[in-house]
Amino acid sequence: MTARRVLMVTESERLGAAAVASARSDGRLRRALDSDLIYSFCRSPVTVIAAVGTVLMIGSALLCPWIAPHNPFDLASLNILDATDPPAWVKGGSWSYPLGTDEQGRDMLSAILYGMRLSIAVGFAAVALAATFGVSLGLIAGFAGGWIDTLIMRIADVLLSFPAILVALLVDGVARSVLPRDQQDAIAIYVVVLAISVLPTVQFARTVRGSTLVERNREYVQAARIIGVHPALIAVRHILPNVLGPVLVIATINLALAIINEATLSFLGLGLPPTQPSLGTLIRVGQNYLFSGEWWMVLFPSATLAGLALAVNLLGDWLRDALNPKLR
Repeated sequence: MTARRVLMVTESERLGAAAVASARSDGRLRRALDSDLIYSFCRSPVTVIAAVGTVLMIGSALLCPWIAPHNPFDLASLNILDATDPPAWVKGGSWSYPLGTDEQGRDMLSAILYGMRLSIAVGFAAVALAATFGVSLGLIAGFAGGWIDTLIMRIADVLLSFPAILVALLVDGVARSVLPRDQQDAIAIYVVVLAISVLPTVQFARTVRGSTLVERNREYVQAARIIGVHPALIAVRHILPNVLGPVLVIATINLALAIINEATLSFLGLGLPPTQPSLGTLIRVGQNYLFSGEWWMVLFPSATLAGLALAVNLLGDWLRDALNPKLR
C-alpha cells in the first residue's frame, strides 16, 4: 500500500511538472505572438506578401533537385533540337519546357531554379562573411579605442569612397591575376564571395563600432570591469548581444545587394563560370539572343532576380522600421 501511494505521488508530481512546463511554453508562445514585432508584421500587407514571396523563392531554390522538371547540368538529357523553344503558351512551345529552353536546349525553369539557388548561396555566404569580420572589427574598434579605432575607421573610410561594384571588380581582378588559370573556375565561387563581402564588412564595422561606443559606458559594463571580467569577455558576453539589432537589419538589406552584385559580376563575365550558371550568367547569355526573338531567355531570369531582390529589400525596410523605437 505504501509503495502504491508513493507511485501515485510520483505520478502526480510528474504530471504537475509536465503541466507547468506546458503552461510556460504556452505563455512564451502567447507573449511572442503578442509582441510588437509580430503585430507590426501582420499589420503590413506588403511585408506579408514580401515574406511569402521570399520564402517561396528560397524554398524552391533549396528544393530544386526535387521540384525542377529537368536537370540542366545533365548533358546526356539535353537535346540540341529543343534549343530556343518558346514558352508553353506560345505557338511552338511545349509543356515539357514551361518557360522555354535556352540555346543549349536546357529547360529555362530548371535553369532558373538552379541558378537562383547558387545566387542565394553566394549572397548568404557573402553576408555571413561580412557580418563575421565586420562585427569583430567594430567591437574591437569601439571597445579598444585609441589608435586601433583610428586605424580601422580610416581604412573603412577609404573603402567607402569607392562604389561597391568597383571594389568587387578590383578584388576579383586581383584574384584572377594571382591564381593559376586552371584553378580559377574551381574556386570562382569563393573569389566572388570574398569580392562581394568587402564593402558590407565596412558597413557592419561602422554600425557596431557606433553602438559599442555607447554601450561601453553603461553601468553593466563598468560593473563587469570592477569585478575583474576580462575585456574580451565583456565585449562578447555583454556588449555584443546589445548591438545585434542593427546588425540584423543591415544583414537583411545587404543580402539583396549581395545577390545583385553577384549577378552584376556574372553578367560582366567576371563572376561565376558558365559551368555554374547563376541568375546573372543566365541574363548575360539570354541578352545575346534578345534581338533575335528569344525574349524568354532574358526576361524570366531578370524577373526572378528583380522579384527576389525586391522581396528581400521590403523585408529589410520593414525590419528596420520595426526595430526603430522612435517609430513605434
